Parts: sequence; C-alpha cells; structure tokens
Amino acid sequence: MEILKHIDLENIVFIDIETVSAQRQFDDLDSDWKSLWERKAKMLIRGEESVADIYERASIYAEFGKVICIGVGFLRRGSDGIVLRVKSIHGHDEFEVLSELANLLNRSFNGMPYLLCAHNGKEFDFPYLARRMMVNGIVLPKLLDMPGKKPWEIPHLDTMELWKFGDYKSYTSLNLLAHLFHIPTPKDDIDGSMVGAVYWKENDLERIAKYCSKDVITLVRVFLKFRGEKILPEENIIYV
Repeated sequence: MEILKHIDLENIVFIDIETVSAQRQFDDLDSDWKSLWERKAKMLIRGEESVADIYERASIYAEFGKVICIGVGFLRRGSDGIVLRVKSIHGHDEFEVLSELANLLNRSFNGMPYLLCAHNGKEFDFPYLARRMMVNGIVLPKLLDMPGKKPWEIPHLDTMELWKFGDYKSYTSLNLLAHLFHIPTPKDDIDGSMVGAVYWKENDLERIAKYCSKDVITLVRVFLKFRGEKILPEENIIYV
C-alpha cells in the first residue's frame, strides 16, 4: 500500500490487548452490577442461555471488563535489517498496567509523536484502553484522547481497516490475514476465547502475556506485508 510507504516505521507503536471480565463469575458481582449486567445481557442472550452463562462475554465491554495485558511492539532499523522489540505490560492491578502504557505513549521518537497500530484497534483496542483509563482516573495520552477529532487528525492505524479498502461489511481476523499471506504465526496452546478461563481459573497471567506478545508479532508481520516488506525473521525479534 503506497500510503504506508510514507510512514516512518520507527514512529509506530504496535499494540494488542487482552481483557477479562471484572469479576470471576456473575455471582461475584454486587446487586447493582448484577442488575446492570442483566440489562446488557438481555441483548446478547441466545437460546437457553442465562445472564450468568454469558458473563464471560463481559470481557469485551469496557464497562464490565478490565485490561490485564498489553502487548507492545517497536520497530527499529539495525545492521541486519528491521528489528522488532516486543514487551508485555501485564498484571492484576489494571491501574498499574494502564499507567505504564500511558507513560509510554506520552513519549516521542526523534521529536515526533507516535502512531498507534492494532488489528481492529479503532473498534476495540483503542476505545477500550481510553475508557478503562478514564475509569481508573488516568489522564488520557494525546494518542487516545480522540473525541471531537476529525478522521484525518486521528493518529491510528488499523490493519483490519486497511484490508477492507472501504468495504465495511465483514470482520477479518488477524490469523486469517496471516494465513492468507503465508505469514508464519507462532503456535500456542491458547487463543483469545480462552483468556478468561486461563486468567480466572488457572491464574496463569504469564501464559496470557506470552500469547499476547505473539499476537503483536503477527500484527507487525501483516503490517510489513501491507508495505511490501520482507517477512520479519525470528532472529530479528527481541523480547524486552
């Protein structure tokens, strides 16, 4: 894509987030939250499901979920080509996780503000992060403080939006794009649908962090493919 050729790769922050329900199960909510979830759940229930049965879906709504992990990637040019530095910001304390990201986004590279890039980021990751920061009393970084901005003033890149070419009829997953373009995707023992169970039942946050970092790697490889770049080799990925 020609439009991407004019973007400095070193000015992009690649992001993927993992979210879970605010509580382990519906019965752990107080009466007010139960009532609020019941109103929301009525629009989501299918068949014989109950509001308690679908509480795990609360993770995708910023009002009823929380951020437990943020995968972050930066590209740098080295003697051996493009190098990806990946880190995972994760923890049980959402305030600490979001504060670390906010501090990172308030920085700049070579005097230029960062751009954000995620897959379906404009619909999910970016608004979710902004809403949860507000809930936690964190001042929004300029990169996430978007209300009132015109579309061309918003410094966000979205690989799903780029792939649509103006067609807004369907959702295309990151893994589907990777497979379509023969991009190697790190194999893992979990997927996004299992994050809540791994967190609440197994208490294995490190496993989730590892999975999230791998999604960032796939995101970067898809973005580079869109630019017509070579596949990023494993030896050029650094975990920090």
